[in-house]
Amino acid sequence: MNPSIDLEGVVLAEVPELAEAHGPLCSRLDIPVPIAALQDEVSQLMERDWLPHVNRGDYDGTWDVIPLRCQRQHVGAHPILQGFALNDPAQEWDDLPALHACPVIGQLLGQLACPQKSVRLMRLHAGASIRPHRDHGLHLGCGEARLHVPVWTDPDVHFFVAGQEVPMREGEFWYFNADEEHAVVNHSRRARTHLVVDCVANPWLVRHIQEGVFRA
Repeated sequence: MNPSIDLEGVVLAEVPELAEAHGPLCSRLDIPVPIAALQDEVSQLMERDWLPHVNRGDYDGTWDVIPLRCQRQHVGAHPILQGFALNDPAQEWDDLPALHACPVIGQLLGQLACPQKSVRLMRLHAGASIRPHRDHGLHLGCGEARLHVPVWTDPDVHFFVAGQEVPMREGEFWYFNADEEHAVVNHSRRARTHLVVDCVANPWLVRHIQEGVFRA
């Protein structure tokens, strides 16, 4: 994708906020989340087969995933491709059957007035940790945004971006610059589960991210 144009043909260079190379470090978006209904829905998925994260060198313990939306070419493919083939230049994405059975998640995604790419549930088990790493090019300056909605978390889960702790709480919508070094440690006794959505950073999303910029 041309980094200066989003999927709707909007020239991102015309958005003043994107003149800053990478955009803000993190932001809490003012988007309501029906957390009780979301937790009830996700709890129904717990008996499904979760996929171990393929980047085994990036974490300790157990970190697993359920893909909900993937590139169209992988809809009928192995779940590994559905969950982790995110960098192919193909730009067409489709919902998977698991998402069709999740109306609450579907309604939540419907509040995002921007093109959506990958959608996954990601679970970091008790005592596990994600080592410091970067997802290169995943920031506003490249026309990309990764959003997190904590479904279940705990005060003993710590999420760090560029050395700063980001206080993500259940039922909140967060953006963070994934191109910066980030890491997570789960010192709690329960799994931390997030809904993770990769989006095209169109003007609507950029505006909401800028309005919610978090400063420690």
